[in-house]
Amino acid sequence: MSKVEKTYTTKANFMLHGGDYNPDQWLDRPDILEDDVRLMKLSHTNTFSVGIFAWSALEPEEGVYHFEWLDQIFENIHSIEGKVILATPSGARPAWMSQKYPEVLRVNGSRVKQLHGGRHNHCFTSKVYREKTQKINRLLAERYGKHPALLMWHISNEYGGECHCDLCQEAFREWLKVKYDHNLKLLNDAWWAPFWSHTYNDWSQVESPSPIGESAVHGLNLDWRRFVTDQTVDFFENEIVPIKELTPNIPITTNFMADTFDLIPFQALDYSKFAKHLDVISWDAYPAWHNDWESTADLALKVGFINDLYRSLKQQPFLLMESTPSGVNWHEVNKAKRPGMHLLSSMQMVSHGSDSVMYFQWRKSRGSSEKFHGAVVDHDNSSENRVFKEVAKVGETLEKLNAIVGTNRPADVAILYDWESNWAINDAQGFGMKTKRYPQTLQEHYRTFWEQDIPVDVITKEQDFSAYKLLIVPMLYLMSEDTISRLKQYVANGGRLVMTYISGIVNEYDLTYTGGWHKDLQEIFGMNPIETDTLYPKDRNYVIFRNESYALKDYATVIEVSNAVVEGQYKEDFYAETPAITSHKFGDGKSYYIGARLADQFHRDFYQEIIDELHLKPVRKVAHGRGVSVQVRQAPDRDYLFVMNFTEEKQEISFDFVAEDMLNSEMITGNVTLEKYEVRILEAAR
Repeated sequence: MSKVEKTYTTKANFMLHGGDYNPDQWLDRPDILEDDVRLMKLSHTNTFSVGIFAWSALEPEEGVYHFEWLDQIFENIHSIEGKVILATPSGARPAWMSQKYPEVLRVNGSRVKQLHGGRHNHCFTSKVYREKTQKINRLLAERYGKHPALLMWHISNEYGGECHCDLCQEAFREWLKVKYDHNLKLLNDAWWAPFWSHTYNDWSQVESPSPIGESAVHGLNLDWRRFVTDQTVDFFENEIVPIKELTPNIPITTNFMADTFDLIPFQALDYSKFAKHLDVISWDAYPAWHNDWESTADLALKVGFINDLYRSLKQQPFLLMESTPSGVNWHEVNKAKRPGMHLLSSMQMVSHGSDSVMYFQWRKSRGSSEKFHGAVVDHDNSSENRVFKEVAKVGETLEKLNAIVGTNRPADVAILYDWESNWAINDAQGFGMKTKRYPQTLQEHYRTFWEQDIPVDVITKEQDFSAYKLLIVPMLYLMSEDTISRLKQYVANGGRLVMTYISGIVNEYDLTYTGGWHKDLQEIFGMNPIETDTLYPKDRNYVIFRNESYALKDYATVIEVSNAVVEGQYKEDFYAETPAITSHKFGDGKSYYIGARLADQFHRDFYQEIIDELHLKPVRKVAHGRGVSVQVRQAPDRDYLFVMNFTEEKQEISFDFVAEDMLNSEMITGNVTLEKYEVRILEAAR
């Protein structure tokens, strides 16, 4: 459990409210820029990300700089006591650079050089691009580094993608030489190169994965993804050299993302590595509220999971850098938030650890692809429309929550998430191609604790396990000897460990362990998973656990028990009446293995026993029905409760302690009715 203390991630001791501001699109409309100041006051916004895609406005020709407009924007925001999060402009190049220096253009996996256009389309290895970004960043730091409105640096924007040009090929080879000690045999062994006669006898033969070349060597694919993360981080580090030199006390962030349809962590980069290079984690959240494939509560659970992952990366408050006050322009159906949802969804972010609610975008563009993306200021320029009023309400609410800034969310339960394992299992040509669903599986194991308001950290394999009473490790397909050793030590020292099917199958090179399951895992769990049965969607089997029958789908592990206790058995098929769920005392701790993919009710019943055994409890007990979430942020002497109704009906809650409603100063206890999408924010002294 992390300590109950305050950590101010920026110099601001207030909740940040505002968003991406693109005045460079309106330089020929001074009346609009002037009116922005008026609307900023009315919307109760106080912080703005500026300059994200402004390179062509800052440097319209090579070596010709126009900073006057940005000077004025700084002064405008400062005049209302606002703050600026200043972005570096590397997310989108000006056309003159692409024309004069074509090496900055990316090459795709089919080895086709891309044309100028779009964004995030630059080569991370290009020496020219690295020099150009450092130069413009140095000028920005020199000019604005001491401005009283500067709060934070926003480095580039939503890093992602990859380049396969000759420069990147050579950088990849150099990266591999370092990783494998300049020994090609080590690389060939790690990649199982004799398969299909793919043994390399010269480094120059190594190419990145390609649809027109090699794509089935899993060790190559895995190392390429690692290289892409490392090269992106290296590009980031190059960007911040002048910023760290000239403004060492100004914190730095870049905005992480989530894959939107299933709302899972962004997969193209390993954020566990990237996080180490940031002062503050920030991310861009765009859930598809009111969709027709899941309930509001189910979607809220997924948002909570990602919040807890990104917060846990640095064990400190994070920032919501982008969200929408209404709809977006890139979902399959761009549905507007219903009345009340904007406040509720914003407060959910704060409840899980965000010290901000920021938007993309402040003002809607007149043209191009984002002219219909949600914004604080619509094309009508009005402060009287519904969306603007809901933003102002969020701003008024945040102004009452400044005491919460810097507080954290200690947890006794952790779920382990690993980007590399997800890359490897998705690359595996086995199991069910559409049913692996590693991140979604973790979210299902998270459900019981979210429903019971028990705090959870979503951690990575490098983090300290010993801080937690319970560690849940579903589907950790890729597991190194080091990770296995640390899990063994965790259980031996008294921890409770839950693991599932398809775990510990391959090592860090994506090579299977010979001789079956790793001997240390067999020792920890007192059993050996000897076969994985993969089911078709219509196939069904059942597990009997505590005399109840639970349907399973997708996967069932055939288990050979040595000295584990059989807690559940399969009901049907050739493995009927054999172990499906086991437990085993090991050292001072205990391990559990769940051999099958089971539904929500099983997880509720299974984890309830562990919750009771370990006396896991919410920070404050609030009785409520399903679909209501209570999340707590803790200061040294008080708790801040967010009681949120993620359903379309009224919900009754009750609690036996006295708390103050932070929004209206009312003292309340006992029974309270929550309206549809209502949130109550309570303060209770310890």
